[in-house]
Amino acid sequence: ETADYIKKKDAEIDIKGFIKKFAKLNAKEAKELRKTLQDLDFIKMDDKHISKIIDILPTNKEELNKIFVDMGLDENETNKILDETKKFK
Repeated sequence: ETADYIKKKDAEIDIKGFIKKFAKLNAKEAKELRKTLQDLDFIKMDDKHISKIIDILPTNKEELNKIFVDMGLDENETNKILDETKKFK
């Protein structure tokens, strides 16, 4: 039983380490960026888009357009979003 417990804990640690490899922002930074993006108040941008932006942190128009495949952003929207994400790179 103790061996199973240790294996389970090791697996949890491995998963956390794996996730940290891909996490680009800490929780505080992610919340800050989410609030900033929500404050832009773009009708085209919903919570799913915001989550993807935080996950990917796009730095150019092409990367951002991959998130908004169902609709296009105008130049002003694109620039404002990219200006905010670049602050977290």
